Amino acid sequence: MAYQNAYSAYQKTNISTASQGRLVVLLYEGAIKQLSTALTYIGDNNKIQPGNIEKFGICIQKTQAIITELQVSLDMEKGGEIAKNLMSLYLYFNEELVNINISHDKNKLSFIIKMMNELTDSWRKIANSTANAPAAKVEKALNITG
Repeated sequence: MAYQNAYSAYQKTNISTASQGRLVVLLYEGAIKQLSTALTYIGDNNKIQPGNIEKFGICIQKTQAIITELQVSLDMEKGGEIAKNLMSLYLYFNEELVNINISHDKNKLSFIIKMMNELTDSWRKIANSTANAPAAKVEKALNITG
Protein backbone atom coordinates (compact mmCIF):
# COMPACT_ATOMS: atom_id res chain seq x y z
CA MET A 1 0.00 0.00 0.00
CA ALA A 2 2.77 2.46 0.94
CA TYR A 3 4.59 1.65 -2.30
CA GLN A 4 1.47 2.46 -4.33
CA ASN A 5 1.03 5.79 -2.51
CA ALA A 6 4.69 6.69 -3.08
CA TYR A 7 4.46 5.77 -6.76
CA SER A 8 1.26 7.80 -7.15
CA ALA A 9 2.91 10.82 -5.51
CA TYR A 10 5.91 10.41 -7.82
CA GLN A 11 3.64 10.34 -10.88
CA LYS A 12 1.79 13.48 -9.76
CA THR A 13 5.08 15.30 -9.18
CA ASN A 14 6.43 14.12 -12.52
CA ILE A 15 3.37 15.51 -14.31
CA SER A 16 3.08 18.76 -12.36
CA THR A 17 6.75 19.68 -12.92
CA ALA A 18 7.03 18.56 -16.54
CA SER A 19 7.53 20.94 -19.43
CA GLN A 20 4.83 21.14 -22.10
CA GLY A 21 6.90 18.98 -24.42
CA ARG A 22 7.37 16.34 -21.73
CA LEU A 23 3.61 16.33 -21.07
CA VAL A 24 2.98 15.62 -24.74
CA VAL A 25 5.47 12.74 -24.55
CA LEU A 26 3.68 11.38 -21.47
CA LEU A 27 0.35 11.52 -23.32
CA TYR A 28 1.80 9.68 -26.32
CA GLU A 29 3.37 7.07 -24.04
CA GLY A 30 0.01 6.56 -22.33
CA ALA A 31 -1.74 6.14 -25.67
CA ILE A 32 0.87 3.65 -26.88
CA LYS A 33 0.58 1.67 -23.65
CA GLN A 34 -3.21 1.45 -24.05
CA LEU A 35 -2.97 0.47 -27.73
CA SER A 36 -0.30 -2.14 -27.00
CA THR A 37 -2.54 -3.64 -24.33
CA ALA A 38 -5.48 -3.62 -26.75
CA LEU A 39 -3.32 -5.42 -29.31
CA THR A 40 -2.72 -8.28 -26.85
CA TYR A 41 -6.47 -8.94 -26.73
CA ILE A 42 -6.71 -9.57 -30.48
CA GLY A 43 -6.10 -13.18 -31.40
CA ASP A 44 -5.80 -14.96 -34.70
CA ASN A 45 -8.11 -13.87 -37.50
CA ASN A 46 -8.77 -10.56 -35.68
CA LYS A 47 -10.89 -12.29 -33.03
CA ILE A 48 -11.20 -11.24 -29.40
CA GLN A 49 -12.26 -13.66 -26.69
CA PRO A 50 -15.70 -12.66 -25.33
CA GLY A 51 -14.25 -11.98 -21.86
CA ASN A 52 -11.76 -9.47 -23.31
CA ILE A 53 -14.07 -7.42 -25.54
CA GLU A 54 -14.86 -4.91 -22.81
CA LYS A 55 -11.19 -4.59 -21.82
CA PHE A 56 -10.26 -4.03 -25.46
CA GLY A 57 -12.92 -1.33 -25.81
CA ILE A 58 -11.73 0.43 -22.65
CA CYS A 59 -8.18 0.57 -24.00
CA ILE A 60 -9.42 2.09 -27.25
CA GLN A 61 -11.61 4.62 -25.39
CA LYS A 62 -8.73 5.69 -23.14
CA THR A 63 -6.55 6.20 -26.20
CA GLN A 64 -9.25 8.27 -27.88
CA ALA A 65 -9.50 10.44 -24.75
CA ILE A 66 -5.73 10.99 -24.85
CA ILE A 67 -5.84 11.89 -28.54
CA THR A 68 -8.70 14.31 -27.86
CA GLU A 69 -6.57 15.93 -25.13
CA LEU A 70 -3.74 16.29 -27.65
CA GLN A 71 -6.17 17.86 -30.13
CA VAL A 72 -7.51 20.48 -27.73
CA SER A 73 -3.97 21.39 -26.66
CA LEU A 74 -3.02 22.43 -30.19
CA ASP A 75 -2.66 26.17 -30.75
CA MET A 76 -3.99 26.42 -34.29
CA GLU A 77 -3.14 30.13 -34.59
CA LYS A 78 0.47 29.99 -33.43
CA GLY A 79 1.17 26.40 -34.49
CA GLY A 80 0.83 27.03 -38.20
CA GLU A 81 1.33 24.13 -40.58
CA ILE A 82 2.62 21.80 -37.86
CA ALA A 83 -0.56 22.24 -35.78
CA LYS A 84 -2.71 21.64 -38.87
CA ASN A 85 -0.79 18.46 -39.72
CA LEU A 86 -1.01 17.18 -36.16
CA MET A 87 -4.75 17.91 -36.07
CA SER A 88 -5.19 15.91 -39.28
CA LEU A 89 -3.22 13.02 -37.78
CA TYR A 90 -5.25 13.10 -34.56
CA LEU A 91 -8.52 13.08 -36.52
CA TYR A 92 -7.20 10.17 -38.58
CA PHE A 93 -6.16 8.26 -35.43
CA ASN A 94 -9.56 8.69 -33.81
CA GLU A 95 -11.39 7.68 -36.99
CA GLU A 96 -9.21 4.58 -37.36
CA LEU A 97 -9.71 3.69 -33.70
CA VAL A 98 -13.48 3.78 -34.17
CA ASN A 99 -13.07 1.33 -37.05
CA ILE A 100 -10.59 -0.83 -35.12
CA ASN A 101 -12.99 -1.00 -32.18
CA ILE A 102 -15.49 -2.63 -34.55
CA SER A 103 -13.23 -4.67 -36.84
CA HIS A 104 -10.52 -5.65 -34.32
CA ASP A 105 -8.02 -5.29 -37.18
CA LYS A 106 -4.60 -6.19 -35.78
CA ASN A 107 -2.70 -4.75 -38.76
CA LYS A 108 -4.41 -1.36 -38.56
CA LEU A 109 -3.84 -1.21 -34.81
CA SER A 110 -0.15 -2.09 -35.27
CA PHE A 111 0.15 0.67 -37.87
CA ILE A 112 -1.36 3.26 -35.49
CA ILE A 113 1.05 2.15 -32.76
CA LYS A 114 3.98 2.48 -35.19
CA MET A 115 2.93 6.00 -36.17
CA MET A 116 2.47 7.03 -32.54
CA ASN A 117 5.91 5.63 -31.67
CA GLU A 118 7.45 7.77 -34.42
CA LEU A 119 5.64 10.86 -33.13
CA THR A 120 6.74 10.06 -29.59
CA ASP A 121 10.38 9.86 -30.68
CA SER A 122 10.08 13.26 -32.35
CA TRP A 123 8.43 14.82 -29.31
CA ARG A 124 11.09 13.32 -27.03
CA LYS A 125 13.77 15.12 -29.04
CA ILE A 126 11.82 18.37 -28.77
CA ALA A 127 11.15 17.91 -25.05
CA ASN A 128 14.83 17.23 -24.36
CA SER A 129 15.98 20.42 -26.05
CA THR A 130 16.76 23.43 -23.86
CA ALA A 131 14.33 25.49 -25.93
CA ASN A 132 11.49 23.59 -24.29
CA ALA A 133 13.02 23.10 -20.85
CA PRO A 134 11.63 24.58 -17.64
CA ALA A 135 12.84 28.13 -17.01
CA ALA A 136 15.26 27.13 -14.24
CA LYS A 137 17.04 24.67 -16.53
CA VAL A 138 17.28 27.26 -19.33
CA GLU A 139 18.66 29.86 -16.91
CA LYS A 140 21.26 27.40 -15.67
CA ALA A 141 22.23 26.37 -19.21
CA LEU A 142 22.60 30.03 -20.19
CA ASN A 143 24.41 30.82 -16.91
CA ILE A 144 21.92 33.56 -15.97
CA THR A 145 20.78 32.28 -12.60
CA GLY A 146 20.65 34.87 -9.94
